[in-house]
Amino acid sequence: MSKVMIVGASGQLGHELQKLLNEQNIAFDALTEKELDITDLDAVKAKVKNLNPDILYDCAAYTAVDKAEDEGKALNWLVNVDGTKNLAQVAAEQGIKLVYVSTDYIFDGTNKGEYLEDDPANPKNEYGRAKWAGEEAVRHSGADYYIVRTSWVFGEFGHNFVFTMQNLAKNHDKLTVVNDQMGRPTWTRTLAEFMAYLVKTNAAAGTYQLSNDNTATWYDFAKEILKDTDVEVAPVTSEQFPQKAYRPQHSVMNLMKAKSTGFKIPTWEIALNKFLQDLQ
Repeated sequence: MSKVMIVGASGQLGHELQKLLNEQNIAFDALTEKELDITDLDAVKAKVKNLNPDILYDCAAYTAVDKAEDEGKALNWLVNVDGTKNLAQVAAEQGIKLVYVSTDYIFDGTNKGEYLEDDPANPKNEYGRAKWAGEEAVRHSGADYYIVRTSWVFGEFGHNFVFTMQNLAKNHDKLTVVNDQMGRPTWTRTLAEFMAYLVKTNAAAGTYQLSNDNTATWYDFAKEILKDTDVEVAPVTSEQFPQKAYRPQHSVMNLMKAKSTGFKIPTWEIALNKFLQDLQ
Protein backbone atom coordinates (compact mmCIF):
# COMPACT_ATOMS: atom_id res chain seq x y z
CA MET A 1 0.00 0.00 0.00
CA SER A 2 1.28 3.48 -0.90
CA LYS A 3 2.24 5.69 2.00
CA VAL A 4 0.58 9.08 1.82
CA MET A 5 1.76 12.37 3.32
CA ILE A 6 -0.32 15.57 3.39
CA VAL A 7 1.18 18.98 4.11
CA GLY A 8 -1.05 21.96 4.81
CA ALA A 9 -3.36 19.68 6.78
CA SER A 10 -5.08 22.53 8.65
CA GLY A 11 -6.42 24.27 5.52
CA GLN A 12 -9.83 23.69 3.95
CA LEU A 13 -8.48 21.40 1.22
CA GLY A 14 -6.11 19.58 3.59
CA HIS A 15 -9.04 18.85 5.91
CA GLU A 16 -11.23 17.69 3.02
CA LEU A 17 -8.54 15.37 1.70
CA GLN A 18 -8.11 13.77 5.12
CA LYS A 19 -11.87 13.21 5.37
CA LEU A 20 -11.92 11.57 1.93
CA LEU A 21 -8.91 9.30 2.54
CA ASN A 22 -10.38 8.20 5.86
CA GLU A 23 -13.59 7.23 4.05
CA GLN A 24 -11.51 5.28 1.53
CA ASN A 25 -9.54 3.57 4.32
CA ILE A 26 -6.27 4.96 2.99
CA ALA A 27 -3.69 5.55 5.72
CA PHE A 28 -1.88 8.89 5.71
CA ASP A 29 0.27 11.25 7.75
CA ALA A 30 -1.21 14.76 7.83
CA LEU A 31 1.01 17.64 8.91
CA THR A 32 -0.06 21.17 9.79
CA GLU A 33 2.28 24.15 9.39
CA LYS A 34 3.08 23.81 13.10
CA GLU A 35 4.21 20.22 12.57
CA LEU A 36 6.22 20.93 9.42
CA ASP A 37 7.55 24.27 8.20
CA ILE A 38 7.84 23.64 4.47
CA THR A 39 10.03 26.74 4.10
CA ASP A 40 12.76 24.89 6.07
CA LEU A 41 14.46 22.50 3.62
CA ASP A 42 16.26 20.54 6.33
CA ALA A 43 13.00 20.05 8.22
CA VAL A 44 11.29 18.81 5.05
CA LYS A 45 14.12 16.37 4.33
CA ALA A 46 14.09 15.02 7.87
CA LYS A 47 10.30 14.59 7.99
CA VAL A 48 10.12 12.92 4.60
CA LYS A 49 13.00 10.59 5.48
CA ASN A 50 11.20 9.67 8.70
CA LEU A 51 7.76 9.07 7.14
CA ASN A 52 9.03 7.65 3.83
CA PRO A 53 5.91 8.42 1.75
CA ASP A 54 5.26 7.42 -1.87
CA ILE A 55 2.70 10.19 -2.40
CA LEU A 56 2.96 13.79 -1.19
CA TYR A 57 -0.12 16.01 -1.37
CA ASP A 58 0.90 19.66 -1.13
CA CYS A 59 -2.17 21.48 0.23
CA ALA A 60 -0.04 24.13 1.94
CA ALA A 61 -0.48 27.66 0.63
CA TYR A 62 -0.60 31.30 1.60
CA THR A 63 -4.00 32.35 0.23
CA ALA A 64 -4.58 35.87 1.61
CA VAL A 65 -4.76 37.37 -1.90
CA ASP A 66 -5.11 41.03 -0.89
CA LYS A 67 -2.55 40.88 1.93
CA ALA A 68 -0.09 39.31 -0.53
CA GLU A 69 0.05 42.69 -2.29
CA ASP A 70 1.82 44.36 0.65
CA GLU A 71 2.05 43.19 4.28
CA GLY A 72 1.96 39.50 3.31
CA LYS A 73 4.10 39.79 0.18
CA ALA A 74 7.22 38.17 1.68
CA LEU A 75 5.27 35.36 3.37
CA ASN A 76 3.31 34.72 0.16
CA TRP A 77 6.58 34.13 -1.71
CA LEU A 78 8.19 32.19 1.13
CA VAL A 79 5.33 29.66 1.39
CA ASN A 80 4.07 29.47 -2.20
CA VAL A 81 7.46 29.49 -3.92
CA ASP A 82 10.28 28.57 -1.53
CA GLY A 83 8.15 26.03 0.36
CA THR A 84 6.98 24.47 -2.89
CA LYS A 85 10.56 24.29 -4.20
CA ASN A 86 11.61 22.45 -1.04
CA LEU A 87 8.83 19.89 -1.34
CA ALA A 88 9.51 19.39 -5.05
CA GLN A 89 13.26 19.01 -4.51
CA VAL A 90 12.79 16.38 -1.81
CA ALA A 91 10.11 14.60 -3.85
CA ALA A 92 12.53 14.41 -6.78
CA GLU A 93 15.40 13.17 -4.60
CA GLN A 94 13.27 10.52 -2.87
CA GLY A 95 11.22 9.35 -5.89
CA ILE A 96 7.93 10.58 -4.41
CA LYS A 97 4.90 11.52 -6.49
CA LEU A 98 3.98 15.16 -5.76
CA VAL A 99 0.47 16.62 -6.11
CA TYR A 100 0.59 20.43 -6.10
CA VAL A 101 -2.47 22.68 -6.08
CA SER A 102 -2.40 25.90 -8.14
CA THR A 103 -4.87 28.58 -9.17
CA ASP A 104 -6.73 30.29 -12.02
CA TYR A 105 -4.98 33.49 -10.88
CA ILE A 106 -1.94 32.51 -12.96
CA PHE A 107 -4.01 33.83 -15.90
CA ASP A 108 -4.79 37.50 -16.51
CA GLY A 109 -8.49 36.92 -17.20
CA THR A 110 -8.56 38.71 -20.57
CA ASN A 111 -9.38 35.54 -22.54
CA LYS A 112 -13.05 35.43 -23.57
CA GLY A 113 -12.89 31.68 -24.09
CA GLU A 114 -11.66 28.92 -21.78
CA TYR A 115 -8.03 28.72 -20.69
CA LEU A 116 -6.22 25.54 -21.66
CA GLU A 117 -3.48 24.00 -19.50
CA ASP A 118 -0.70 25.21 -21.78
CA ASP A 119 -2.04 28.71 -22.49
CA PRO A 120 0.46 31.44 -21.56
CA ALA A 121 0.46 32.46 -17.91
CA ASN A 122 0.26 36.18 -17.16
CA PRO A 123 -0.49 36.62 -13.45
CA LYS A 124 -1.52 40.15 -12.48
CA ASN A 125 -1.39 39.90 -8.69
CA GLU A 126 1.29 38.80 -6.20
CA TYR A 127 -0.55 35.63 -5.21
CA GLY A 128 -0.86 34.55 -8.86
CA ARG A 129 2.82 35.32 -9.52
CA ALA A 130 3.89 33.21 -6.55
CA LYS A 131 1.66 30.28 -7.49
CA TRP A 132 2.97 30.37 -11.07
CA ALA A 133 6.55 30.38 -9.74
CA GLY A 134 5.54 27.42 -7.57
CA GLU A 135 4.23 25.59 -10.64
CA GLU A 136 7.48 26.24 -12.48
CA ALA A 137 9.49 24.99 -9.51
CA VAL A 138 7.53 21.73 -9.56
CA ARG A 139 7.88 21.34 -13.34
CA HIS A 140 11.63 21.84 -13.30
CA SER A 141 12.34 19.82 -10.15
CA GLY A 142 12.60 16.44 -11.84
CA ALA A 143 9.85 15.10 -9.57
CA ASP A 144 6.99 12.91 -10.78
CA TYR A 145 4.14 15.40 -10.38
CA TYR A 146 0.55 16.43 -10.86
CA ILE A 147 -0.20 20.16 -10.86
CA VAL A 148 -3.93 20.74 -10.32
CA ARG A 149 -5.20 24.28 -10.96
CA THR A 150 -8.45 25.22 -9.34
CA SER A 151 -10.66 28.27 -8.70
CA TRP A 152 -13.29 29.80 -6.40
CA VAL A 153 -12.93 27.12 -3.74
CA PHE A 154 -15.62 26.45 -1.14
CA GLY A 155 -16.10 23.68 1.39
CA GLU A 156 -16.86 22.57 4.91
CA PHE A 157 -13.58 23.63 6.48
CA GLY A 158 -12.28 27.19 6.77
CA HIS A 159 -13.32 30.58 5.39
CA ASN A 160 -14.91 30.77 1.93
CA PHE A 161 -17.51 32.63 -0.12
CA VAL A 162 -20.43 30.36 0.85
CA PHE A 163 -19.99 30.97 4.57
CA THR A 164 -19.37 34.69 3.98
CA MET A 165 -22.68 35.03 2.11
CA GLN A 166 -24.57 33.00 4.71
CA ASN A 167 -23.18 35.09 7.56
CA LEU A 168 -23.93 38.40 5.82
CA ALA A 169 -27.46 37.21 5.09
CA LYS A 170 -28.16 36.88 8.83
CA ASN A 171 -27.97 40.65 9.31
CA HIS A 172 -28.83 42.12 5.90
CA ASP A 173 -31.99 42.26 3.77
CA LYS A 174 -29.99 43.11 0.66
CA LEU A 175 -26.50 42.16 -0.50
CA THR A 176 -24.56 43.52 -3.48
CA VAL A 177 -22.27 41.11 -5.31
CA VAL A 178 -19.91 41.54 -8.26
CA ASN A 179 -21.44 40.41 -11.55
CA ASP A 180 -18.62 41.08 -14.06
CA GLN A 181 -16.11 38.42 -12.99
CA MET A 182 -16.70 35.01 -14.57
CA GLY A 183 -15.25 31.72 -13.39
CA ARG A 184 -16.00 28.23 -12.07
CA PRO A 185 -16.76 27.51 -8.38
CA THR A 186 -15.04 24.42 -6.91
CA TRP A 187 -16.21 22.23 -4.04
CA THR A 188 -13.23 21.02 -2.01
CA ARG A 189 -14.81 17.55 -2.08
CA THR A 190 -14.67 17.41 -5.88
CA LEU A 191 -11.10 18.72 -5.87
CA ALA A 192 -9.93 16.21 -3.24
CA GLU A 193 -11.64 13.37 -5.13
CA PHE A 194 -9.87 14.36 -8.35
CA MET A 195 -6.46 14.57 -6.68
CA ALA A 196 -6.91 11.10 -5.18
CA TYR A 197 -8.27 9.81 -8.50
CA LEU A 198 -5.15 10.92 -10.41
CA VAL A 199 -2.99 9.02 -7.95
CA LYS A 200 -5.21 5.93 -7.80
CA THR A 201 -5.48 5.58 -11.59
CA ASN A 202 -1.82 6.51 -12.15
CA ALA A 203 -2.92 9.12 -14.68
CA ALA A 204 -0.34 10.73 -16.96
CA ALA A 205 1.87 13.20 -15.09
CA GLY A 206 1.50 16.91 -15.84
CA THR A 207 -0.81 19.87 -15.36
CA TYR A 208 -4.59 19.54 -14.98
CA GLN A 209 -7.41 22.02 -14.36
CA LEU A 210 -10.22 21.06 -12.04
CA SER A 211 -13.25 22.97 -10.85
CA ASN A 212 -16.92 22.09 -10.94
CA ASP A 213 -18.60 22.26 -14.32
CA ASN A 214 -20.59 25.23 -15.67
CA THR A 215 -19.62 28.88 -15.24
CA ALA A 216 -20.88 31.65 -12.97
CA THR A 217 -20.29 35.18 -11.84
CA TRP A 218 -19.94 35.82 -8.11
CA TYR A 219 -23.48 37.24 -8.32
CA ASP A 220 -24.78 33.98 -9.84
CA PHE A 221 -22.96 32.03 -7.15
CA ALA A 222 -24.39 34.19 -4.35
CA LYS A 223 -27.94 33.95 -5.76
CA GLU A 224 -27.72 30.16 -5.69
CA ILE A 225 -26.28 30.11 -2.16
CA LEU A 226 -29.11 32.30 -0.83
CA LYS A 227 -31.98 31.06 -3.01
CA ASP A 228 -33.88 29.69 0.00
CA THR A 229 -33.64 32.95 1.98
CA ASP A 230 -35.53 36.26 1.80
CA VAL A 231 -32.34 38.22 1.15
CA GLU A 232 -32.22 40.26 -2.04
CA VAL A 233 -28.99 39.81 -4.02
CA ALA A 234 -28.19 42.73 -6.35
CA PRO A 235 -25.49 42.80 -9.06
CA VAL A 236 -22.73 45.43 -9.05
CA THR A 237 -19.56 46.02 -11.07
CA SER A 238 -16.01 45.40 -9.86
CA GLU A 239 -15.50 49.19 -9.87
CA GLN A 240 -18.15 49.47 -7.18
CA PHE A 241 -16.35 46.90 -5.05
CA PRO A 242 -12.63 47.80 -5.21
CA GLN A 243 -10.12 45.29 -3.87
CA LYS A 244 -6.39 45.63 -3.33
CA ALA A 245 -5.37 42.72 -5.55
CA TYR A 246 -6.29 42.45 -9.23
CA ARG A 247 -9.02 39.85 -9.93
CA PRO A 248 -9.22 38.19 -13.37
CA GLN A 249 -12.41 39.20 -15.17
CA HIS A 250 -12.83 35.92 -17.06
CA SER A 251 -10.85 33.04 -15.58
CA VAL A 252 -12.84 30.09 -16.94
CA MET A 253 -10.50 27.09 -17.18
CA ASN A 254 -11.10 24.30 -19.68
CA LEU A 255 -11.85 20.95 -18.00
CA MET A 256 -11.50 18.56 -20.96
CA LYS A 257 -8.12 17.16 -19.87
CA ALA A 258 -9.49 16.30 -16.43
CA LYS A 259 -12.61 14.76 -17.99
CA SER A 260 -10.46 12.71 -20.39
CA THR A 261 -9.09 10.77 -17.39
CA GLY A 262 -12.58 9.34 -16.86
CA PHE A 263 -13.27 11.48 -13.80
CA LYS A 264 -16.89 12.65 -13.60
CA ILE A 265 -17.21 16.35 -12.72
CA PRO A 266 -20.52 17.54 -11.25
CA THR A 267 -21.78 21.04 -12.04
CA TRP A 268 -21.14 23.71 -9.45
CA GLU A 269 -24.89 23.98 -8.83
CA ILE A 270 -25.15 20.26 -8.00
CA ALA A 271 -21.97 20.40 -5.91
CA LEU A 272 -23.15 23.47 -3.99
CA ASN A 273 -26.57 22.02 -3.22
CA LYS A 274 -25.03 18.71 -2.09
CA PHE A 275 -22.64 20.66 0.13
CA LEU A 276 -25.47 22.74 1.65
CA GLN A 277 -27.50 19.56 2.29
CA ASP A 278 -24.50 17.92 3.97
CA LEU A 279 -24.09 20.96 6.24
CA GLN A 280 -27.64 20.48 7.55
